[in-house]
Amino acid sequence: MSELSLSATIPTNQSNSVPLLGLGVWKSRPKECYEAVKSALEFGYRHIDTAAIYGNEADVGVAIRDSGIHRNDIFLVTKLWNADQGYDEAQKAIDVSLKKLGTDYVDMYLIHFPVSGKRKDSWKALEKIKKDGKAKSIGVSNFMVSHLEELLKETDIVPAMNQVEFHPFLQDTELKNYCSTKGILLEAYSPLAHGQKLEDERVTRLAKKYNKSNAQILIRWSLQAGNVVIPKSKNPIRIKENADVFDFQLSREDMEEISSWNENFRTCWDPTTVE
Repeated sequence: MSELSLSATIPTNQSNSVPLLGLGVWKSRPKECYEAVKSALEFGYRHIDTAAIYGNEADVGVAIRDSGIHRNDIFLVTKLWNADQGYDEAQKAIDVSLKKLGTDYVDMYLIHFPVSGKRKDSWKALEKIKKDGKAKSIGVSNFMVSHLEELLKETDIVPAMNQVEFHPFLQDTELKNYCSTKGILLEAYSPLAHGQKLEDERVTRLAKKYNKSNAQILIRWSLQAGNVVIPKSKNPIRIKENADVFDFQLSREDMEEISSWNENFRTCWDPTTVE
């Protein structure tokens, strides 16, 4: 996949395209978040992922405005938090997020988690939000196959994206294949497994082989596997390093080896336990 680049995008099923690599800002405190987003945009990132629960939407918005980059050239994502789920609540929540972000639309609005008893009404709200132009595309996060099957029985709008934890040590191939057959982009959050597997000797061996960092090996694998990827960092050096993954290509043999590393190693919440 030598055509991969920092400016590369992939079309969604809802008539817009998302940059393959983005910056996640989970657990980035306000000033840190501002500096991280500003740095990422300077380095060439055009995809920023935040959420209402992160508490830093306002700082993301200020960083985007201060960057001098036209709003239309940035793919901005935020998410509907669990406490705001429901039809009426979700429509209020997007207005709060837009005000904090300082914009009149987001490029992608996601249901953050498949909350039992509310996720159907939340999706109906997202349909209205999309129709009203407050979100160019809508999708979900942490939805498993059962949640997607339930949703698709209730709607004609297929989610544009499903953002889930995905890395070499947590590969839900059933979910990935299901999303692929339905035209849903799989976006990998925590592609570095929260750093808990960075020093794995197998990753280190490949990093030495390609003269790259361990993190770059994991990010490159996820990109070549066809995922949208949003590594999170507050460190400008790391942010730049995470984007320096387009001057090499993992061989087919190495891709296959990494694809055999699955341990169902989940570092974040477990949506498989949600009804």
